[in-house]
Amino acid sequence: MNRFVAALGQGRPLLGLWQALANPYTAEICAGAGYDWLLIDGEHAPNTFQTLLGQLQAVAAFPVEAVARVPVGEAAIIKQYLDIGFKTLLVPMVESADQARALVAATRFPPRGIRGVASATSRASGFGRRSDYLVTAHEEVGLIVQIESRAGLENLDAIAAVDGVDAVFIGPGDLAASLGHLGNPRHPDVQSAIAGALARIAAAGKPAGIFALSVDDARQRISDGIAFVSLGTDIGLLTAGARTLVEACRPDGA
Repeated sequence: MNRFVAALGQGRPLLGLWQALANPYTAEICAGAGYDWLLIDGEHAPNTFQTLLGQLQAVAAFPVEAVARVPVGEAAIIKQYLDIGFKTLLVPMVESADQARALVAATRFPPRGIRGVASATSRASGFGRRSDYLVTAHEEVGLIVQIESRAGLENLDAIAAVDGVDAVFIGPGDLAASLGHLGNPRHPDVQSAIAGALARIAAAGKPAGIFALSVDDARQRISDGIAFVSLGTDIGLLTAGARTLVEACRPDGA
């Protein structure tokens, strides 16, 4: 079974950190900081498959789950992410049950799906050393779908009901834009939509995740029982730390 999915069922919130610097060195630093999972971002970060692989290798020695967000839910891209060794994928902008079913198929070898077969050359199979890989690989895959649009909200119940969708993640930024509140995910209409979505995900029996907007928001989501919460980004930590240090040391008025 997928370790991240199994951990979601243990009843404690899993705390994560977004990785957007696209660098193995910083990913290794964050992997040792005590987070339960790191999201390695292939959608909005300047990653290539080489930098993705480098980060995956850098965090492998730590007790942290590496979750990858693919840039788009296309079968060819999903295949490559799985081949280099990612076991848990977050797919952005999922808007229908048919799309969710196609994503499930893309993560499974035939006859369960349409994933292309290259086991002898893939890192995921130990470069062919795992003789059972082709028949057991689907058991190790975790699929998280990201709901971040009006269409996704409208079809949320059907999406969450798809067999093979392991968890549902709410993206407040794009959702706010889709609801007419670009740049304002704290708008009451957006927050109301998120609350409704989280309740529907819970009713479907699937774990829910969300990108927290602040420390206070993260604490509230954890208190509410959200299964996995992203607390921030590596870029945010670096930006805030750099600014705080110089402001603490700059003479008044300089």
